[in-house]
Amino acid sequence: MIFSDTGIAGVYIVELERRIDSRGSFSRAYCTAEFSRVGIEFQAVQANLSVNLLKGTLRGMHYQGCGTGESKLVRCIKGAVWDVIIDMRADSPTYLTHFGVELSAQNGLALYVPELVAHGTLALSDGAEIFYLMGGFHDSERSCGIRFDDPGVGIVWPADVSVVSQRDLEWPLIGWKYGN
Repeated sequence: MIFSDTGIAGVYIVELERRIDSRGSFSRAYCTAEFSRVGIEFQAVQANLSVNLLKGTLRGMHYQGCGTGESKLVRCIKGAVWDVIIDMRADSPTYLTHFGVELSAQNGLALYVPELVAHGTLALSDGAEIFYLMGGFHDSERSCGIRFDDPGVGIVWPADVSVVSQRDLEWPLIGWKYGN
């Protein structure tokens, strides 16, 4: 696996190292030892699959606060998504900075998202599927979020947002107290 820095503290793009032969290809998608070599202590405890019926479906921006964070390794396995993170760690040098990258079945990229970093995706194709490993168990009572269209963050989405849950529309804007 190839780890590329994103400019956000602790957030990495993880690229597959494909071994190609006449049968197709083989890649290691996750390895604890390789993550440890770049300083990431990540142990998957849960796996999730998100299916987005329509292009323009937005999910996010979510994170889990109050001492029970969720780290994630996110990969698009069908279609394509625009994956965005916002650093919500008040003590981080990249606090409130965001980063976005296209994840697709074709490019095979994954995004490692540390605890207390908000995460969201925008489906760039109908039927986009996202598979992600979780480094912590989800606790809905500790769910936090920030509005995907918060002008204080300034995310520029590469396509129109057409489907958003009511819950995601109700997250607060910057200036509110998050997760406490």
